[in-house]
Amino acid sequence: MGKIPFFNLRAGTDKIRPEIDEAVARVIDNTAFVLGPELEKFEEEFAAYCQASYCAGSSSGTSALHLILRGYGIGPGDEVITVPNTFIATAEAIEMTGAKTVLVDVREETSLIDPDGVAAAITPETKAILAVHLFGQCCDMDPLMEIARERNLIVIEDACQAHGAEYKGRRAGSLGHAAAFSFYPSKNLGAFGEGGAVTTSDKDLIARIKGLRHHAQFVKNEHADIGYNYRLDAMQAAILRVKLKHLDSWNDSRRRLARRYRERLAGDGISMPAERHDRKHVYHLFTIGCTDKEAVQKALSEADIGWGEHYPIPIHMQPAFSPLGKGEGSYPVAEKLMRELISLPMFPELTLEEVDQVCDVLKGAVSS
Repeated sequence: MGKIPFFNLRAGTDKIRPEIDEAVARVIDNTAFVLGPELEKFEEEFAAYCQASYCAGSSSGTSALHLILRGYGIGPGDEVITVPNTFIATAEAIEMTGAKTVLVDVREETSLIDPDGVAAAITPETKAILAVHLFGQCCDMDPLMEIARERNLIVIEDACQAHGAEYKGRRAGSLGHAAAFSFYPSKNLGAFGEGGAVTTSDKDLIARIKGLRHHAQFVKNEHADIGYNYRLDAMQAAILRVKLKHLDSWNDSRRRLARRYRERLAGDGISMPAERHDRKHVYHLFTIGCTDKEAVQKALSEADIGWGEHYPIPIHMQPAFSPLGKGEGSYPVAEKLMRELISLPMFPELTLEEVDQVCDVLKGAVSS
């Protein structure tokens, strides 16, 4: 049995290398490296893909989240509700505005935000709900939007792991008031470096975000606010335009691999997050839950199989967020999930035979 990597960037890149080379050459020939036509075309194409009216490219998923929060005027004295089981960037973006991060627990069967917990956490200072579409599956958005309508709140999608995911036939990026995407190289739609984007159907918001990302130049050479250097460069935009054409087929491959994992691991004492019938999961990550995680990790490593942890330390237990005053036990469901989850190999070029090999090792580790 050969080595099975956790993720393989080269395999996907080699297949589309001629298209990538042509796109890179086009940018070099045009010498429009910052803003310009390549970015504008990508923004149009990605907005249409997400079923949103507008898109603004940004330098990362983190900056996309920050721009949305700033664009809605969220800042000191405000509260934003999100979850503990996410990458720290979700909460960092809130703190970067001066607002307060308010955490609520998640539903164990999906690892996603619990709308009942959101409703209970709202105070007069609450301004937004930041729903994380974790691992590639959309949150239960209808009840979140209903809560927002009743309480006059903004709903922001952290869709950084959900490119192409769907909820009741609608795509991530069009479900809330605005959404943030990451194009980190390992994402379902990944750049050749850092990158991100905001999607929305709010015309005023997108105009403000496009100014803020460019040092708040709403008018050339005039800086009406304190802005940022949060632009997505043209080279990355051109590469993303190429890769966007392949995204649906790559996601189909991920879903096929996930089905094989589920079939092979069913009934073996291994827990797997539920895929809801009203959603299309795009499996940025395929995670399993194991009570003896260390033994399973050891077995995978000895078999030369890659694995990951996403994310073993919840937000409230990170040293940077100790001021929240929330210790262990504050969010028991999220803590349990993060304590037990292991991420298995998942990328479009992975084969069904390799999935079978991973499952054989897992079955042996669990049974022993």
